[in-house]
Amino acid sequence: MFIHERVRETGIPPSFDEMKDALDLKSKSGIHRLITALEERGFLRRMEKRARALEIVKLPENMAETLRPAQTRSQAQRMSPGHRTRGTAADARGAGSPRRPMGEAEGAINVPLVGRIAAGTPIEALQNKLADVPVPSGMIGRGDHYALEVTGDSMINAGILDGDTVIIQESDTANTGEIIVALVDNNEATLKRLRRRGDSIALEAANPAYETRLYGADRVKVQGKLVGLIRRY
Repeated sequence: MFIHERVRETGIPPSFDEMKDALDLKSKSGIHRLITALEERGFLRRMEKRARALEIVKLPENMAETLRPAQTRSQAQRMSPGHRTRGTAADARGAGSPRRPMGEAEGAINVPLVGRIAAGTPIEALQNKLADVPVPSGMIGRGDHYALEVTGDSMINAGILDGDTVIIQESDTANTGEIIVALVDNNEATLKRLRRRGDSIALEAANPAYETRLYGADRVKVQGKLVGLIRRY
């Protein structure tokens, strides 16, 4: 949406540096990963041998029918990296509108926030419902979902940062390569990428500073699969 709004206002996509600043990332490598992921999912197209050559192919389903009119210059300035205000991604979508209370976001579904999840050393298992988190309806598929606050940095190369809120689809099965909530020894919950190695299960970090942990299949239970992420700026 940041790219879309910039193109609408100026006719030129933002640079990787501008996107890095807008998302409060420390390096452009995170932007490269996000752009690649959006391209693989059919939202963006990169034109070869052209600078800033990003074309919006489609918008998220929940945004396509509710696009606001073209921004005024003052609104565009508030969206620029030097004028970003702190808030949620939903706030950025409506910079000139009053902020909606939690649970009243347009087109949102309330998902229970049930605790914290470690993207590092496993911590205590899931807790009881703490609050409701409004989640865009397009992020929610079939079945039940819940939200967890991420602590730790072992999944940063998958675009998951400390303090993010992840949206999890409840499931007791997952395919190798998927990011899951894993319950280890019925006691510790962690967010990791699942890898199956024969009769063992590897819980793989997305940060070279952390080692991959290998467990017997009977020690790990899948508690859900990652389907979305919400970040406050």
